[in-house]
Amino acid sequence: MISRCLIAMIRFYQKTISARRPFRVCRFEPTCSAYMLTAIQRFGLKGVLLGINRLLRCHPFAKGGYDPVPQKFTFHHLR
Repeated sequence: MISRCLIAMIRFYQKTISARRPFRVCRFEPTCSAYMLTAIQRFGLKGVLLGINRLLRCHPFAKGGYDPVPQKFTFHHLR
């Protein structure tokens, strides 16, 4: 139930706020919102931890690049 609500909020963000930006903001591929969406779909509420960790790494000084959601959840990915 909570996961569905979070997924709906992320999709709302993607279709309204993110779609109206004139340029790409996220430094990673997939974007932070797509990463969070996939992480929640794959791991449930534990995926929120991965998504928040990703959001904290997404800043102007980050290298960015390709950073997919892991296939298996471990706390090692939260560094």
